[in-house]
Amino acid sequence: MSLHYDAPIVIEPLQAARQCVIWMHGLGADGSDFVPIVPELGLPAEHAIRFIFPHAAVMPVTINNGYQMRAWYDILEMNLGRKVDEAGVAESSKYILRLIDEQKAQGISEESIVLAGFSQGGVIAFDVALQMQTKPAGVLALSTYLISAHQNGQGLKVLQCHGIQDTVVPLSLGEAARDEVINRGAEVTWRTYPMEHSVHPAEISDVGAWLAERLS
Repeated sequence: MSLHYDAPIVIEPLQAARQCVIWMHGLGADGSDFVPIVPELGLPAEHAIRFIFPHAAVMPVTINNGYQMRAWYDILEMNLGRKVDEAGVAESSKYILRLIDEQKAQGISEESIVLAGFSQGGVIAFDVALQMQTKPAGVLALSTYLISAHQNGQGLKVLQCHGIQDTVVPLSLGEAARDEVINRGAEVTWRTYPMEHSVHPAEISDVGAWLAERLS
């Protein structure tokens, strides 16, 4: 499998970047989806955080009758916990690992990078972090689930947020992901919100506080 990824959206801090957040969108969206949240996070300017918002490749999505849209991997059936596009996950994870290597070449180490993702994007964030030997500063997992076979969660810090009324990625899948990531050695901070498959104002506040702590 060979997928094409457009150049990501990059938001630079006012001073030279020392840290980085790579934030992956959900199915059918693009890298611009979470850009408006950055000013709402309340992060101190002195943290000098570069935000990178990659675009998933455009591909046919099986559950949408093969309609072409941005997706990190194909969704083969409505039951998200069953048959999965492992090749697509692996290809997109390789792309994110290349973005991490680019940051390292610019002097930002793995320990200064947070991997963030919403829904499909969270699946990729988990998959990348669980295979990294040197762990990132953390994983921000929003309304997502786990399909990664990688087992190395030791030393990984996770903030996982989920809506209790989510009908796209049911709360039970989020809870299963939380429990499994903990079993693999990660430390998970778990938060739920009165929302569907979306983002809640209180969640944005919690995310900002967590990022400030992880990238302090």
